[in-house]
Amino acid sequence: MMTGEDVYAGAGVGAAPQPERSVSVHDLAHRFPGTDVLFEHLDFTAIPGQTVAICGPSGCGKSTLLSILAGWEKPYHGTVERKNVERVGWVFLAKGLRRREAEPQALEAMGLFDLEYAADRRFSELSGGEAQRLMLARAVCSRPDMLLVDEPTAQLDTRTAHSVSHVLGNLAGQGMIVLVATHDPDTRDACGRV
Repeated sequence: MMTGEDVYAGAGVGAAPQPERSVSVHDLAHRFPGTDVLFEHLDFTAIPGQTVAICGPSGCGKSTLLSILAGWEKPYHGTVERKNVERVGWVFLAKGLRRREAEPQALEAMGLFDLEYAADRRFSELSGGEAQRLMLARAVCSRPDMLLVDEPTAQLDTRTAHSVSHVLGNLAGQGMIVLVATHDPDTRDACGRV
């Protein structure tokens, strides 16, 4: 079970003024009907500029917490405040763009994850790791305010996992709030906050 002590508290007495874009949780707790509490007393603020790792073993509620942060799941207790977060990213959207306009953006995003060679391949022809990196590239193309990533390096070799972690850090520096659920120590260590 995660507690508030497991997460870096981003606000307090004498804290800097809140940035223009943030996601904050206050005394957050969650459990599903008939189950034990997954986490409780979480208080933190995530802002652009850092990649935040949400860590814990399988089944502790990391993915559920991401769903709550996105507004897809309602918490059992506590509140989530999203400030200037309108787009939550994971799926590529080419809305409003013609193919010839969308392709250069897609190829650029694929390049971030070393996937240029796979541009003409069908999704079903990709390995698990390639498919995983493609999903991240799709998320980048949607230019989200907040990017939620669940176990980004689970199927990747060490070199590729390091590359993905580096790209996620760069995205945080471009104005996105980036939260990564992981139980991988290398991914955790690549994040700016845990």
